[in-house]
Amino acid sequence: MERKRNLWVHITLFILTVFSTYFVGLGDGPIGALWYSLGLITILLTHEMGHYLMAKKHKVMVTLPYFIPLPLPPFGTMGAVIKMGSRIPDRRALFDVGVAGPLAGLVMIIPSLIIGLHFSKVVEVSSMGSGTISLGNSLLFSFLTRISVGTLPPGQDVVLHPLAFAGWVGLLVTALNLLPIGQLDGGHIMYALFWKKSKTFSNIFFLIFLFICLFYYVGWFLMLVVLTLIRNHPPTMYDEIPLDRKRKIVGIFAIIVFVLAFTPVPFGIGEGLLPMLLKHFHL
Repeated sequence: MERKRNLWVHITLFILTVFSTYFVGLGDGPIGALWYSLGLITILLTHEMGHYLMAKKHKVMVTLPYFIPLPLPPFGTMGAVIKMGSRIPDRRALFDVGVAGPLAGLVMIIPSLIIGLHFSKVVEVSSMGSGTISLGNSLLFSFLTRISVGTLPPGQDVVLHPLAFAGWVGLLVTALNLLPIGQLDGGHIMYALFWKKSKTFSNIFFLIFLFICLFYYVGWFLMLVVLTLIRNHPPTMYDEIPLDRKRKIVGIFAIIVFVLAFTPVPFGIGEGLLPMLLKHFHL
């Protein structure tokens, strides 16, 4: 009975998230909203099922994904999470569970971006309305834009098709999950790769993220608070079991994906927390 009730919680949250992402996407019309909603939901579901199936493979107790609806722009959702109910047996299992989600999601993100960019429009910047949201470019997004749209002349920009925007959001979510800090997917990967040295690397990335928030993009403040709360990574049951060469190669690839996918300033031109405070208090 309890299991059936929990299943309905997962189904209800999933349906609500479909509707909330569709609602947010209505600015592009009903068809555009459908492109955005189904694109983003597919990316998030693929990501979480990567975690889920790998956890099942390693016999780790895990729930189905809990989707988090938020019928507010710009995304319509706060993503999805799964909950693990038992300790990870060793660093190999931790690595597999951690890396499976982002890489599975990437399989859906890349075609979403390529197809969506193909249907996107190139317009004059001067013709864009004042309410247009300016999106930041990661290295990977810039590369895919260049091969899909070509090099843009000065004064022109791309208005993203809803599917391309879903891919952009998915890429941003993947990059945030791959932050090599604490209990995020990237933190799991970092712990599995470097074990006792992982905290040093994690602290370095935390300080870099703090620097970006203070001087370049205040929008990361809430994320910074979350990272502060989850900075410590719990040990696995048998930490001494090392990773094999294949997993180390995949781990390096995941770190490269993070570097290519991360957007330091995702919206607008950006302003750091310190400059904003100095301006507010006229210092």
